[in-house]
Amino acid sequence: MSDPRAEAHHGPAALRLVAEAAPPYLAALPDAPVQPPGTAKLLTGLDGPLPEDGDGTLDALARLIEVGTATATRSTGPRFFHFVCGGSTPAAQAADWLTSLLDQVAGLEAASPFATRAETVVLDWLKDLFGLPAGHGGVLTPSATFANLTGLAAARAWWADKHGVDVVADGLVGLPRMPVLSSGYLHVSSRKAMQILGLGRDSARLLTRDDAGRIDLAALEAALAESGPAVIIGNAGEVNAGDFDPIADLADLAEAYGAWLHVDGAFGLFAATSPRTRHLVAGIERADSIAADGHKWLNVPYESGFAFVKDPSVLKQAFGSWGAAYLAPTDDSAVDYNQLGPESSRRARALPIWATLRAYGREGHRAMVERHLDLALRFGEAVEAAPELELVAPVTLNIVCFRLAPQGAGPASLDELNKRLGQAIIDDGRVFMGTSVYKGMTVLRPAIVNWRTAEEDIDATVAVVRELAARLT
Repeated sequence: MSDPRAEAHHGPAALRLVAEAAPPYLAALPDAPVQPPGTAKLLTGLDGPLPEDGDGTLDALARLIEVGTATATRSTGPRFFHFVCGGSTPAAQAADWLTSLLDQVAGLEAASPFATRAETVVLDWLKDLFGLPAGHGGVLTPSATFANLTGLAAARAWWADKHGVDVVADGLVGLPRMPVLSSGYLHVSSRKAMQILGLGRDSARLLTRDDAGRIDLAALEAALAESGPAVIIGNAGEVNAGDFDPIADLADLAEAYGAWLHVDGAFGLFAATSPRTRHLVAGIERADSIAADGHKWLNVPYESGFAFVKDPSVLKQAFGSWGAAYLAPTDDSAVDYNQLGPESSRRARALPIWATLRAYGREGHRAMVERHLDLALRFGEAVEAAPELELVAPVTLNIVCFRLAPQGAGPASLDELNKRLGQAIIDDGRVFMGTSVYKGMTVLRPAIVNWRTAEEDIDATVAVVRELAARLT
């Protein structure tokens, strides 16, 4: 029998196994297939019944390293353009290893003064980076989905209070449906948050003025005039073309009609880091709540998100006051992030954020964002120069929305052709991007957010797309 206590002396050797596997894996990322060939067969190395007697620390870890380095999707590499997924900067990756090493119970200051101080510092740094007021409340979350959940839970508490109800204590029974208004850019993560909160996944009213989903401000104002207290969800960075709702206009209407403005800025919030794109999020500082991801454009490891709320007390109203005596803070000044968000068990996810912001600073992150803006423009220009490809939306940020459109093909055949092209790209494995639907068309929409991505990766990706397209046509 292999007992962890009996194998404690193998701990340093186990860490060395991972450390020794890292350099060759990282060195291969620029040229390795994003989807390694033969993955299905190699994954059988994970299978089998639960062992009665374990293999021991080193043998078990050696097998995991062998299978993992051979089969893992190279999502941290420079040619992964799907899901708006960033990589991990060297500082963030190393700090994530440290996070596991220290294994802090983050959230309660009494449990880890170190982890809670790190979270407080990075929330202040992030507000500074994005140009948000220092007085905003905030909390780190696992993702933008959890950040949307946090912001919309705060909105729900605010809205119920307008009706004289403590929704945290008494629930939604007896209340009318909470009006949620948005554009056609509303993301599934906001819908999922609404589902979890009991507001109804499909209850949002989408007020659009075109087939792209842009918001109809006149219709929004009319809806606000008749709805009473309402929640507006603005979208900073739509996932198909990178478009933005007019945040400042939404903020004007929210103030005029006493509405709560929540902004889903999963990756689009990072437009605030560059003078070239800051206008896209003008007015963001006036939003009542804001959600964003760290494992997208901040390039820290999964999982990482953050939520900001204009009135910090609403976070405590929505998530605090459990009444468990053993969890009570020692005094009112003690930090308790567990009562500011949906999690009670939290890893110290502030450490990779602290490390990458400390390592590269404001200017390093501005330069990274602007490099990706340039690369997206380069990709778009290459698409426009290819006679068989069609750019279907302007490149405004970091997403390139295009499709294969050979001459003479009708709409139905084009959709089928682009679905086949998307699958061919994934099966090929040299680059990774997926299909979506934009204005009713099946399209490809690579998102450039990885710190490693360079001009040669863009050129190689376009070449792969054209090569596979030629085989199909």
